[in-house]
Amino acid sequence: MDFPGSPTTRRALLGGVGTLAAGGGVVFGASRLDSSPSAESTPSKSAELPFHSSSETTAVGIDLSGHPIMGNRSAGIDMYYWSDYQCPFCRRFEANAFPKLIDEHVRSGDVRVVFIEYPYLTEGSMTAAVMDRCVWRQVRDDRPGRYWAWHSKLFDEQGEKNSGWLARENLLEITRGVDGVDADAVETCMDDRGAEIESAIDDDVATAQEFGIRGSPAFVLFNRESEKAGKIVGAQPYDQFDEAISKIQNA
Repeated sequence: MDFPGSPTTRRALLGGVGTLAAGGGVVFGASRLDSSPSAESTPSKSAELPFHSSSETTAVGIDLSGHPIMGNRSAGIDMYYWSDYQCPFCRRFEANAFPKLIDEHVRSGDVRVVFIEYPYLTEGSMTAAVMDRCVWRQVRDDRPGRYWAWHSKLFDEQGEKNSGWLARENLLEITRGVDGVDADAVETCMDDRGAEIESAIDDDVATAQEFGIRGSPAFVLFNRESEKAGKIVGAQPYDQFDEAISKIQNA
């Protein structure tokens, strides 16, 4: 597990992000793992999870504007999480490792999670990604925890690739079933701001690619004080996230 030296600029940091994975290997797209979620745990949908927004651009060049952020504002570690609602390996991460990561590291105030879209699998992936940003715009000021309920619901409803489940009308119907999310406001946002949001998502994908990310789920862990970073690719088990967080905390 490699770490960069002592980067002080975005360019240096981008050039030195180490991969945090068992045995030092990179696992692209979780290709070594079964894509079916296990019954070990299920993602919490509690509105009690702290969410906030930010207009900050971080030291690694991540523009936080428009992104849901789960966790304490002053958490020492950022975890940038790129996902695609069509990705079965993202669903596996959400069902298996993520709940324990939330309980052990987010609720404790050590880590905050920045949700970033990486729509690359189907045309519907971008539709869902734009809707994600519109849902966040709709709830972030008054009921930010409702984003988590919607986000989790979409992964619960995930269908087969190219099955049509990511069609806009179907996604809006799912949204109507999530308490506290105004589907009509979300639809208006998609109509009025869709092109602008797609452009912002394309920028997020380009940033991920600068880190060598080519699929999902993918994560960059960043120590905001020491400016050390590491990358995890794939639906890795909780223990690997726990070990990586410890290394980044002590880097």
